[in-house]
Amino acid sequence: MWVRNRCVTCMISVVPRSAPPVRDRARHLGDFTLTPRVLVTIAWVLPIGALGAVAAWALLRLIGLITNLVFYGRIDTALVAPGGAPHPAWLVLLAPVVGGLVIGLMARFGSEKIRGHGMPEAIEAILLRRSTVEPRVAVLKPVSAAVSIGSGGPFGAEGPIIMTGGAVGSILAQHLHLSADERKALMVSGAAAGMAATFNAPFASVLLAVELLLFEWRPRSFLPVVAAVSVATIVRAPLLGSAPIFPVDLGTFAPSAPVDALCGAAGIVGGLLAVGVTALVYLSEDTFARLPLHWMWWPAIGGLIIGIGGLIEPRALGVGYDVIDELLTGRATMSLIIGILVVKSLIWGLSLGSGTSGGVLAPVFMIGAALGALEGLVFPQTAPGFWAIVGLAAVVGGVMRSPITGVVFTLELTHAWSALFPLMIAAAAAYGTSALVLRRSVLTEKIARRGYHLTREYEVDPLEVLMVDEVMHADPATLRTTDPLPVPATTFTAGVPRRGRPCDDPPRQRLFPVVDDGGALAGVVPHRALTDPPASARTVADLLVDEPIVVRADDTLRAVASRFAEAAVGAAPVVARDDATRLAGIVTVEQLLDGRLRDLAEEHHRERPMRLLGRRATMPS
Repeated sequence: MWVRNRCVTCMISVVPRSAPPVRDRARHLGDFTLTPRVLVTIAWVLPIGALGAVAAWALLRLIGLITNLVFYGRIDTALVAPGGAPHPAWLVLLAPVVGGLVIGLMARFGSEKIRGHGMPEAIEAILLRRSTVEPRVAVLKPVSAAVSIGSGGPFGAEGPIIMTGGAVGSILAQHLHLSADERKALMVSGAAAGMAATFNAPFASVLLAVELLLFEWRPRSFLPVVAAVSVATIVRAPLLGSAPIFPVDLGTFAPSAPVDALCGAAGIVGGLLAVGVTALVYLSEDTFARLPLHWMWWPAIGGLIIGIGGLIEPRALGVGYDVIDELLTGRATMSLIIGILVVKSLIWGLSLGSGTSGGVLAPVFMIGAALGALEGLVFPQTAPGFWAIVGLAAVVGGVMRSPITGVVFTLELTHAWSALFPLMIAAAAAYGTSALVLRRSVLTEKIARRGYHLTREYEVDPLEVLMVDEVMHADPATLRTTDPLPVPATTFTAGVPRRGRPCDDPPRQRLFPVVDDGGALAGVVPHRALTDPPASARTVADLLVDEPIVVRADDTLRAVASRFAEAAVGAAPVVARDDATRLAGIVTVEQLLDGRLRDLAEEHHRERPMRLLGRRATMPS
């Protein structure tokens, strides 16, 4: 049993009184059964995956159509770069402004949910609105993103397609009789399917769903996401092709110790750049919030910033897949590298803070690749594009705080599989640098600014690994059904240990198990019923609750907490595993905190169980 000891300074220590008994606990150790409900969910996500791929194809075609109309005056759906040919200065300057005006009007009179880059809005829908999305968002979000990018906005299509695919899954789920968790599985499946179809990156899309959207790792959600992503990837092939988006041939490249060390340095630099662009986004957002104008006009001001940047570096406009390809294959010139690194970062960060519509991944890909290409001019020559790939993975890991996703995304985009180990070093270094300097990422800061707490740190729930018999009162005060009323006052504290609180009054037992003449559990009586019994009550049997909430000695604390919450109780008798009538103890809400207390001790309590030299340290007892 784990015992809490508290002194007046509130220092906490946890000492195991004895090792828990060895027994079969397999049913409690975190394995989740694949229920028929999960299979039904998987069946529903299959069409969602196909619809996500179609939505991605439609969004890319719509972006191409608007870009061709605005900058080339032709009707064509092929993706083209706004800066791929010379344009009049007035067009480069005013096109993003007009696009911003259209987006502002759509947000004001359509849905404000289309503002932003999509991922925070999807996270907010999952965590705060029980995975429900308005149907009009499924239409307005991709259209607004196409207008923004097609008119020169330096954004990506992935954020809007995440929101669009998620909206498709959510709308279908809202027409079905599902729980909030099942709706979440359908919504995230749609979002991941759209992402997989956009970038032909199925594995990274699944990781993105797990790291950013699901907030759990369970078969009930993981398997549907994989099913939807698989269908989307298959459907993508005839629509958009199956080749990697940015193929890079590293030839016979093999990692070496000096190169790996430099990848760590590149990761730190990438993390600092990630911190800089994240801070720029929210500095811009704060600045726009202070303007004496309605937020409807902000995207137009952001469009003016984009236009000015386009006059300086036209190739910073639009999604920029062609630029990313040049950077990753080592064909970019110095002027393009510097222009993208400076101009793209500034216009993306400043305009995104205006509340316009557009994603973050493609710009981050371009900025990271430009940083890596610049580093490649200083670092030792390896394979063409290698350092650009390293920079891309580092900046993605730092901006999104998802280093594993960053590495896998980079590999699936380029198929440069031999660079796995260097990319892991760079992404981890960038992630550590970003986490050290900034409390939140560009994806979660907006949610925090709306007053909501969000954590993406995953750990084993300590309530899941502790059993009831490790924290319960093993010798509580009990009553018999024949005991007369009133009971003696000493009964109320007789069975409750003081639990290391010498300065306080003894705690009072709040629930009293009642046993019959044979010693079997007959029910319980609350403390308040004993202190103020009705006038007609003569014995304990008159106050008996004969069907109380009962827990077993081998139940996990998490299971007990769930039962307490459902029944709105704070204590329950504990019965033996092999005999539901034999009383083993009593457990209260306070004992459930022992799991958290042990977690705190493991995090903060420092000791030295062994010494290399001299007297051997004393093991805790």
